Amino acid sequence: MFKKVIYFQCILFVQTGLFSVTMQQCISKDYGKGGTVCVCNDTYCDFLPKIQPVDKTYYLIYTSNKKGLRFEKTEGSFLPEQKKTNAKKVYVYTKEHQEIHGFGGAFTDSTGINVNSLNEGAKENLLRSYFGKDGIEYTLGRVPIGASDFGLRAYSYAESYDPSLKNFTLAPEDFQYKIPLIQKANQLAGRPIRLIGSAWSSPIWMKVIPKYATIFGTLRSDMYQPWANYHLKFLEAYKQNNVTFWGLTTGNQPTIGYITFNIPGLAMGPTQLGRWISQNLGPTLKKSEFSDLKIITLDDQRLFLPLWLVDMFLFVPGAKQYIDGIGVHWYLDSISPTFDLDLTHNFYSDKFIIGTEGCRGNIPFEPDVILGSWQRGEDYVKSIMENLQHWVTGWIDWNMALDLVGGPSHYNTNADSPIIVNKTAGEFYKQPMFYIMGHFSKFVPPGSKFLEVSQYDSAKTTVAFRRPDGGIAILIANTKDYDIDVAIIDRNKNRGQINIHLTRHSMSSIVYW
Repeated sequence: MFKKVIYFQCILFVQTGLFSVTMQQCISKDYGKGGTVCVCNDTYCDFLPKIQPVDKTYYLIYTSNKKGLRFEKTEGSFLPEQKKTNAKKVYVYTKEHQEIHGFGGAFTDSTGINVNSLNEGAKENLLRSYFGKDGIEYTLGRVPIGASDFGLRAYSYAESYDPSLKNFTLAPEDFQYKIPLIQKANQLAGRPIRLIGSAWSSPIWMKVIPKYATIFGTLRSDMYQPWANYHLKFLEAYKQNNVTFWGLTTGNQPTIGYITFNIPGLAMGPTQLGRWISQNLGPTLKKSEFSDLKIITLDDQRLFLPLWLVDMFLFVPGAKQYIDGIGVHWYLDSISPTFDLDLTHNFYSDKFIIGTEGCRGNIPFEPDVILGSWQRGEDYVKSIMENLQHWVTGWIDWNMALDLVGGPSHYNTNADSPIIVNKTAGEFYKQPMFYIMGHFSKFVPPGSKFLEVSQYDSAKTTVAFRRPDGGIAILIANTKDYDIDVAIIDRNKNRGQINIHLTRHSMSSIVYW
């Protein structure tokens, strides 16, 4: 079946005439888990050509749904606005909010291990699916500084006591699993991916309790400057390998180091972290060749906002000048109101808020991997839209590729991923989560501006953006068990009305210029 290349011809009429777009379709497989996956190997994979502007009288719709549609493309013409209609109405307004930084995933060791387990053809197709111009065009990437919980071992770049860091050296994992994939991603994208570095733990000799994963694993008071220098050394080492960074967080989940044994962590409260930023990390970076790097603090649950920043800036006001953004994870969003994000933006409107980690399969007693789960895709829809509606500028998924059991993880924190690799069969499976991420990353490029919209129901599953190329992108989902007809009226272009039939459990991206 995979030897056959299947093409779908989309014929679009524009003022200049006719042109066709060739799209390779999904090879669907149903595992009976509430949805389907798309199967790829070394000879075949589904791709979506780069979105091209069409005549202003037309709009394009790309739809994915629980039944198996994946970026199914249709076109339509604007109709005169109808005052009376049975369809639910959505209005897109002209008021702009935050600028979007992008969407992406993490270059963990586990991602690299799984990608490298495939032969060259399948490996190329996997990375092209994420970063290629005919892929979903990820623009952000998060890179663990040293080890995270997803890999084969815990390690640092200075294993023995060495405050001067004379023996600082990158690990084999950087050269096997991270740097080559990043370089390939940049090549496929045709531009550098915006990379954000995040450290899970310092070398253990810098910590009060010399273990990677331990409660109260705080930084020794005499190691503040060596820890800042460690970050600088990392940036320099990656630059020597032609990899540059856009941003740096002040540490992954600083609260984890206080409460858990099963994830590497460095315990840092807001005041302690603020002192390190103001006296060490901030000045060190500003005096270096990386002075333009975005410093992103918190990198933890939004539950801690805005009090985390209030505490930090109250007791260490000098930290504020060095901080550009605030990183939030999604894991406790169910008990954290979006009002926390609104307050944070209102208090610190000069700092952007960005989603730095999220995944499914991480909750105790739930399956790590569910092949084909549309529900997990909808979880992504709800989280990403909810965050975008409350000032968040981008969203970074966790592992980009895991194996059939959601690993490897040397701390047994297995989870799900948008792409699951079956190395025995030499193939990989694109989950509904992959396509949901693509509905954002493919259609909402960096530099897009969030637009105010009305919602067709209480689920609030509609967002809209003004793209840098002058187009408008509207993303709309139906998470219900029934179909819904929606009429969209855009007050930006004043073209008239878009009528769209939302099938049950579906996601659509609408774009026009």
